[in-house]
Amino acid sequence: MAGNNSAEIRVAGVGKLYVAKVGTAVPSFGAGDSSADWTGWTDLGFTTGDGVTFSKKDKLEAIDSWQSVSPIHYIYSARDLSLKFSMLQFNEDTLPFFMGGGKVEPEPSASAETFKYEIAERPYADARALGLEFTDVKAGGTTAVTYRFIIPRGQVTASDDIKLARKAASTLGLTFSAMSNGDGKPLATFLMKDGQYGAAV
Repeated sequence: MAGNNSAEIRVAGVGKLYVAKVGTAVPSFGAGDSSADWTGWTDLGFTTGDGVTFSKKDKLEAIDSWQSVSPIHYIYSARDLSLKFSMLQFNEDTLPFFMGGGKVEPEPSASAETFKYEIAERPYADARALGLEFTDVKAGGTTAVTYRFIIPRGQVTASDDIKLARKAASTLGLTFSAMSNGDGKPLATFLMKDGQYGAAV
């Protein structure tokens, strides 16, 4: 709705990130606990308080002409859509996701609970689906709203350094970028359980 409306301000107070195989069904909103909607998806657990940084950048090429000092047309040459976040938990799901594939396996040993993860000599494409969900409460009320953002196909394109220190938790920081999912299919999708979008103008 046009005009000043504090009920349309959104704060991503509490959120979650999920990862799945490419082609996994997009979760639809259920009536109960939202975590039950994410069948087939893996919860990545705790992330740092910085939350998630959403980035969309389009690259345009200008067409110049002899008759004008300003561009007369622009051509879209690239689109980059990415999410940047840092995971706090180290486990069999988060470490391979951060590293770009592979898996954690038990290490035959006399000691119990011993595992290994091998970093490949050369990188391979590790395409995944990524889901983001956050909830908020409308200003001046008690009505909760839920937002979801789904990238059906993408991969980790950048990994932050892992700092091992005595006074801070180690984190797995990464950038996940969307990839084309085929002709006519969206690069990503917003899903909103929020009545403000249906408000009369």
